Amino acid sequence: MITYLDHIDDLASEVPDGALLALPPEYSFVPMALVRAIIRRGVKDLHVLTVPINGLAADMLIGAGCVRKIECAAVSLGEAGLAPRFSAAVEAGTVEVLDSTCPAVHTALQATEKGVPFMPLGGLIGSDILNNRDDWKVVDDPLEQGNGRIVLIPAIQPDVAIIHSPLADRDGNVWIGRRRELATIAHASKTLLVTAERIQDESLLESEATAAGTLPGFYVSAVAPAVHGAKPLGLVEVYPPDTDEIISYAREARTEEGFHAYLQRNVFTAREAAE
Repeated sequence: MITYLDHIDDLASEVPDGALLALPPEYSFVPMALVRAIIRRGVKDLHVLTVPINGLAADMLIGAGCVRKIECAAVSLGEAGLAPRFSAAVEAGTVEVLDSTCPAVHTALQATEKGVPFMPLGGLIGSDILNNRDDWKVVDDPLEQGNGRIVLIPAIQPDVAIIHSPLADRDGNVWIGRRRELATIAHASKTLLVTAERIQDESLLESEATAAGTLPGFYVSAVAPAVHGAKPLGLVEVYPPDTDEIISYAREARTEEGFHAYLQRNVFTAREAAE
């Protein structure tokens, strides 16, 4: 049964210390208001999985001391430059980094989605990344068809995944549009927490216009409303990213003092009306 919560701080309480937490990519439906709520709650020792890359959300969680380990293909603020708190943590050795690739992250989630302990992946043979991943196994073609060696990627099952959506309904169905990586995240995760710009009474599965882009409610654990819940990131066809705010963050978060000043002002003091 879907749990509807009135406040995203209640949603954040569903993220326990030490959880394997999956984050959607920066260009997708990132629940920034929920990330801020997780920081306010003081969650610790998270193992963050970026699917397959992330930026502001992962950087803020790392800077706030919420993250013990991160598995990622990349963490970057894009045109705003490096992710400053991620970079500082890597240099200081305060966060363990599992270096991955975009196909490897998706393959690991797809293995869980399909109920198998691993899946094969080509394209990694000969790359240096294999030197740093003892959990990935290189084997000869098991079908003995002369296809050479291949990498076996272990399945990953996140404890919790979080996404933001423009629209959900009272049955727990969530619109994700063409963002199919969100479906893979949902299929593979034990718990999916969703914030939504709007929650409507009419089922999204009843309309041909929305059904194909809808994640069915049986994959969803809890939903809470969050108007402008992705800001300062954008939400496709709803609002653009606040580029000035992202650049301001990148500049301020270059130092630990600047980051904590940003955190105090934007997370602990200024509480979004949507929350």
